[in-house]
Amino acid sequence: MISIFFKELSAFFTSLVAYMTMAAFLLVTGLFLWVFPESSILDYGYAGLDSFFNIAPYLFIFLIPAISMRSLAEEKKDGTFELLATRPLSDWDIVLGKFLACLSIVIITLIPTIIYYISVYQLGITQGNIDTGAVIGSYIGLILLASAFTAIGLFCSSLGKNQIISFTLAVVLSYFSFSGFDSISSIISLQGMASILTALGINEHYQSLSRGVLDTRDLIYFLSFSALFLVITKTKLGSRKW
Repeated sequence: MISIFFKELSAFFTSLVAYMTMAAFLLVTGLFLWVFPESSILDYGYAGLDSFFNIAPYLFIFLIPAISMRSLAEEKKDGTFELLATRPLSDWDIVLGKFLACLSIVIITLIPTIIYYISVYQLGITQGNIDTGAVIGSYIGLILLASAFTAIGLFCSSLGKNQIISFTLAVVLSYFSFSGFDSISSIISLQGMASILTALGINEHYQSLSRGVLDTRDLIYFLSFSALFLVITKTKLGSRKW
């Protein structure tokens, strides 16, 4: 698993596309945070990173599939997956190695955003007048959200050889998992099930963590969600032996 992990990291960071993807994420979040009037911190009147944590999940919907789409699809397209499968590696070694590599890349992309927190901390009329607990909770929420989207992206990448199809399917599934249940719950005929449907969606649990409240129910939800898609991916890879 460790060899797969480092192989994926090396392959990603030797590609120009990798740096372009990470730069695009940081550029867009920076624009929303400091430039665009409706979301700029400078127009808030209080010290907070709400706009960053509100926009980041929607950027993740595109960023993470872009990172994970090549994980298994490229191996199948180049014919290297068969070679990988003949090595003394279990399917779990392959799945977890690639999953952790993709998740690590997302976390590395998030590290530079800590400067946003430092800036707001320093720029407040009263220095340090920012809810640090909520910020930490939001970052934990983003990492758990990244875990869920990465598991979805890896599953989509296991379905075939075409990276574009993997990317598109991962975007659709990620968006539906994040906000689709909220949309369905708003249907008048389903009002009686609104709370249940909302609880099934990722957004409800992400918003809870963003308030700085580390509820074990939210942690269990994200871990279970990620584990479910990893199990499905492992099952899909194992189907080649049937």
